[in-house]
Amino acid sequence: MSDPAPERGERFSRRSLVKGAGLAAAAGALLRPLGALAEGEDPDVRVEGPGPVEIRFRLNGAERVIRAEPRQTLLEALRLPPLALTGAKPVCDRGTCGACTVGLDGLPVYACSVLAVEAAGREVTTVEGLGTPEAPHPVQRAFVEEDAVQCGFCTPGMVVSTAWAVRAKGRNLTAEEARAAVAGNLCRCGTYPHVVAAALRAAKEA
Repeated sequence: MSDPAPERGERFSRRSLVKGAGLAAAAGALLRPLGALAEGEDPDVRVEGPGPVEIRFRLNGAERVIRAEPRQTLLEALRLPPLALTGAKPVCDRGTCGACTVGLDGLPVYACSVLAVEAAGREVTTVEGLGTPEAPHPVQRAFVEEDAVQCGFCTPGMVVSTAWAVRAKGRNLTAEEARAAVAGNLCRCGTYPHVVAAALRAAKEA
């Protein structure tokens, strides 16, 4: 049987009351542990901030120490001084386009969706760390040779994702696996066939 029609001016039904009670219970369950953290009651949790904190990690093979606010993303920390590595691009800033892809402990991640403090004690590799103009990474060279570079905004993320696939699969990399590797990287220029060709070309050199 459906709920009776509400009287004029009534602002909630039985269903909205039940939903509201559920939300209140969920909020209470969340606020209790947050309150414990704020009061320092949990010895296993380290609270940092809100000001800048020291972060130590390996970046492109070298030990680096920076200071960043806990709210700062890894992408922001990489692009701002003192690191100033602008290869990873801030495009969507929503973890959907892949232009900011970097390697974190060997796996590709969206740098806009990782906090800088989460990189502490870990290995970060940006597109700058893969190769240089004088000695490019096989994937970087293949991107040029296969004309997989167009406007360039998606390219750094595409290169990092492709390099990970080439390293993981080597000469056994298939076109399907190459496409899957860049499934999270969007290219508005539509250069996907060239990216796959570049991946397979680089894989032959692995």
